[in-house]
Amino acid sequence: MPDLRARALALLARREHTRAELQRKLAGLADADDDLARLLDELESERLLSDARYAAQRVAHRASRLGDTRLRQELKGAGVAETAIVNALTESGDEHARCREVWKKKFGEMPIDVNERHRQMRFLQYRGFSTESIRKVLGGSEE
Repeated sequence: MPDLRARALALLARREHTRAELQRKLAGLADADDDLARLLDELESERLLSDARYAAQRVAHRASRLGDTRLRQELKGAGVAETAIVNALTESGDEHARCREVWKKKFGEMPIDVNERHRQMRFLQYRGFSTESIRKVLGGSEE
């Protein structure tokens, strides 16, 4: 178990991990599933492992480029609980403003025809912005 703890701490020293990620990475090193679960519980009680902190850092790092839908999908894939996702997304700021900034950086001018409009919409949808935010940005409504 000391080797398992050292490995877990080494992983956490590099970056935040979710409980699910750490469990997956350490599963092959643990003698028993109970040992791994006990270690992860200890790390959480010592506040060395936190899904909420992971979610907040991940959103803070990627929110300037991605919409709430994509961020939510990434966090769910990492095994973060819905409450932590909602809290992290709430702190990420206004999705519409972020969508406008991404659009402005990539395109900068309103589409001249339907094909260009669809291309811009697809780009913003791929980035995970809501349809409402995309419509506001491409509708030209300034706040």
